[in-house]
Amino acid sequence: MSTAAAPENPYTRGVADFVSSLQYEAIPDAVRRRVKLLMLDSLGCALYGAHLEWSRILRETLSAVDTTGACAAWGTRERFGAPHAALVNGTQVQSFELDDVHRYGVLHVGAVTLPPLVALAEIRPGMDGRTFLTAAVVGYEIGPRVGMCMGPEHIGQGWHSGATVGVFAAAAAAARALALDPARTVHALGIGGTQAAGLMAAQFGAMVKRMHAGRAAQSGLYGALLAERGFTGIEAVFESAYGGFCTTFSRSTDRFDMDELTAGLGERWETLRISLKFYSCVASNHTTLDAIRELQARRPFGADDVARIVVHAAYVTVEHAGWTYVPSGMTAAQLNLSFCVATLLLEGDVFVDQFTEAALDDPRRLALAARVSVVEDPAITALGREKRHHVRVEVFLRDGTRLETTVEVQRGSDLSFASDAQIVEKFEMLAGHALEPQRASALRDAVLGLETLEDASQLAALLVPG
Repeated sequence: MSTAAAPENPYTRGVADFVSSLQYEAIPDAVRRRVKLLMLDSLGCALYGAHLEWSRILRETLSAVDTTGACAAWGTRERFGAPHAALVNGTQVQSFELDDVHRYGVLHVGAVTLPPLVALAEIRPGMDGRTFLTAAVVGYEIGPRVGMCMGPEHIGQGWHSGATVGVFAAAAAAARALALDPARTVHALGIGGTQAAGLMAAQFGAMVKRMHAGRAAQSGLYGALLAERGFTGIEAVFESAYGGFCTTFSRSTDRFDMDELTAGLGERWETLRISLKFYSCVASNHTTLDAIRELQARRPFGADDVARIVVHAAYVTVEHAGWTYVPSGMTAAQLNLSFCVATLLLEGDVFVDQFTEAALDDPRRLALAARVSVVEDPAITALGREKRHHVRVEVFLRDGTRLETTVEVQRGSDLSFASDAQIVEKFEMLAGHALEPQRASALRDAVLGLETLEDASQLAALLVPG
């Protein structure tokens, strides 16, 4: 594969070199253990998502045009070609705001990394567990770095980073699984990058928000498969001054930092900085929900006791989740901070059972949400992207009591990570919506013992009901 002139692409090439050269033995034990737990969590999210309306509509639509049947739609007995399976399964992972998030890179990593890998394991039998794990780590490392390169302004200006940034995690993981050399990996990234798209206006109620991760997973898979055959992409996909990923998706050059793409590759492991969710809503809401619980533990109060609540947050949180709630679908409810605070106060939790169609326009919940305001605190914004979930919460009770607390990181974050038992418990609860208990247990054991699998396609077999 050759071009007329060598492109100026030190960052793209640096990423490609890491992707193609990473070996299982070079991955620290802590990263291997963590990535298996992260994968287990994402698969549980996908299995729960299989029965949801938007997942069903997507599968029904694709089944009318795709009867190839090569790869499983997780949690169902339906099958599709590899690209459509990646689309379906990525959508299901992200289908109910339950999946992981790298808060510094603003990316749900498992939703874009695992679907192309499982599809490749099915269509290329013989990929062993160590190869699968190594390819997964590649995706979990590269995706967040692209997100950090772009910074929180990327989502702040209206791009959905899971859809835009996510293509690189998918392409990188798939390229490593296919053992592409650095030159072909450059093209896989360049093909994936030019397919990047996703608008944050989808958060205001549209089902399509769920599909963004699936499209990114599919685009990355296309990138790697095409590059394997010699199809070329944008070789300077990050660096190009005109039409490159960074310049196109940022308003000005001071809003991205390409050094983040390769800084610490193979030394600082972003996999260890990925957080898990224990509320079924956007990650920007979690610190506030933890703050409410902390204040209730300090001085018990309920919904009827609240006069008003003020959440002081970073600009990105205000834009992402602090808008006035209007009933317009499940997506809007799960992404709106005021609605989620009202849900917690009324029901004591914000997990899957609390989000029903009846709840979306429940008058009591709407009235309580209207008493929650989210305002920017410039001092919090100034703390930067690593503190973007930092909040200061004031609760004013009807009896005149004022309560206040500050929460910097949410339960399940990289700085307060969940125990193995908590992660397994969440997986088993979610997986039980699609799989029999014995099969869910077998899948759990296969993921946690991934390096011992002779053929990673066993994962796909266990993701289908018996």
